[in-house]
Amino acid sequence: MLAVHLEGGGVSVRRVPMPHRPEGFALLRLLLGGICNTDLELQRGYYGFSGTPGHEFVAEVVEADNRALAGKRVAGEINLACTVCDWCRKGLGRHCPHRTVLGIVRHPGAFAEFFTLPEHNLHVLPEGTPLQHAVFVEPLAAACEILDQVSIPHADRVAVLGDGKLGLLIAQVLQVHGCQVHQFGRHPEKLRIAAAVGVATQMAGDRLPTAEYDWVVDATGSAEGLRAAATMVRPRGTVILKSTVHGTVGIDTAPIIVNEITLVGSRCGRMEAALPLLGRMRLDEMIAQRFPLEDAPKAFERAASRGTLKVLLQG
Repeated sequence: MLAVHLEGGGVSVRRVPMPHRPEGFALLRLLLGGICNTDLELQRGYYGFSGTPGHEFVAEVVEADNRALAGKRVAGEINLACTVCDWCRKGLGRHCPHRTVLGIVRHPGAFAEFFTLPEHNLHVLPEGTPLQHAVFVEPLAAACEILDQVSIPHADRVAVLGDGKLGLLIAQVLQVHGCQVHQFGRHPEKLRIAAAVGVATQMAGDRLPTAEYDWVVDATGSAEGLRAAATMVRPRGTVILKSTVHGTVGIDTAPIIVNEITLVGSRCGRMEAALPLLGRMRLDEMIAQRFPLEDAPKAFERAASRGTLKVLLQG
């Protein structure tokens, strides 16, 4: 079978053996996968990664212990927890110290013709869900995670920094939640997607508002995002960190301490929260291009080009 391989900054497509399906796992056939910023950071050396990436996907179940799953179209949780440690018993399997992570940590990813995941990680998609929408379930769940972590009152003003793929999903989710969302970005054509659902948008220039918001989300994907967010948040406000950046981020902590700012790291989310929102998001406009799996090097090159939204790999 074909599988994408990242190593030393390069992207290649290799022929590899079919994966073994352990007990309790499903064998999945990739239908559509999405390249996200984390995949690009893995290519650049994040986690010292080499192997098959990919964690945003919609797939068909080829084989499973639960025969009712066969033929179903699914999305899946990306963390493979041990299920028995203290963290897992508390329902925090996403933070299990023994976990592997699909396409990121010690588990081959979804950018292959076939791959495996535990059956309990899978979510069967509602009938009729378009594939190009279903592939957004994982990043949409990450956007929804913000509302699981912090209690933002309805009608509160929230600033979202960044108009990339995740930033646009976050702005839409918070808008649906009832917040007054103000999104700052550098690409008018992207900001128009958020504006179409009622988000107030503004080009991010050299000067951003100072101490104006109780809630600021950094989804810039850049080392500068945290510094900007810390400037925009009010004393005793909250900054939610959504950017995954390879390398260290330098910041003056004095204003954070003096202004008693709360920093909240935010990662994966519950797919149960995301699935009902698929039909309320503007997703078609967020798709930049599709490539067949064998053209993954071109797809990664396109995804890494400045200003590009979601690039898809078709199985």
